[in-house]
Order: sequence, then structure tokens, then C-alpha cells
Amino acid sequence: MKKVIRTTKAPSAIGPYSQAIQVGNIIYASGQIPIDPATGSFVEGGIKEQTRQSLLNVKAILEEAGLTMGNVVKTTIFMADMNDFADMNAVYAEFFAEPYPARSAVAVKTLPKGALVEIEVVAGV
Repeated sequence: MKKVIRTTKAPSAIGPYSQAIQVGNIIYASGQIPIDPATGSFVEGGIKEQTRQSLLNVKAILEEAGLTMGNVVKTTIFMADMNDFADMNAVYAEFFAEPYPARSAVAVKTLPKGALVEIEVVAGV
């Protein structure tokens, strides 16, 4: 059985998808781009600011489900430019502690609304 996870503390879905879905003890969160839910706009700044906002959005979704970033078991990072990897990674490290989640990081041609980064997670309850 699927349970929808939804919060106003993260951006609303901009298409036909849910912020997150829980199936059993696993939560699958949709990719989060750096939209500030209070303004509906991208945060100002570059990759560091966009990574931070994307992760804050992930954190808000997990908190709605009663979880923390410590429950994350897998992340996928989509980046517009792999040259931003070190700066993205520095901010990412602020949100996770050992044992770190498994992770994939890939460069893609474009991201929704011209974002520099999009982050999705899988978390265990």
C-alpha cells in the first residue's frame, strides 16, 4: 500500500508526481530542485546555495514523514555541470554523517527550470 508524503515546507510538485511516496518501510522522495517554498522562486547564488536549498527541501519532506537525514540510505545527485562537484560535495557533507548513504552523482544536459542541481533520496523508516 502506498502512502503519499506531502508538506508545505518543501516546494509543491510541478507536475503529475508526489513529493514522496512511502511503501512499507521505504520512502522514495522525488528529486528536489532549489526552490524556496516560501517564495516559490530559486534561491539566489550558485551551486552551494542551490545544493543547500535542495537538501533543505529533502529534509522537510523527511521530517513530514517523521524521519531525519540519518534515515537516508541512497541519494542521487543530478548536476548541470560536473565542474561544480567539489562545491556541491562540501555542502552535501554538512547534511550527512557516517555511515554516509550510498550515492550516485551524474551530470545531465539540463534540469527543470534551469536548476544547477537536483537531489533525490531513498530513506528507511
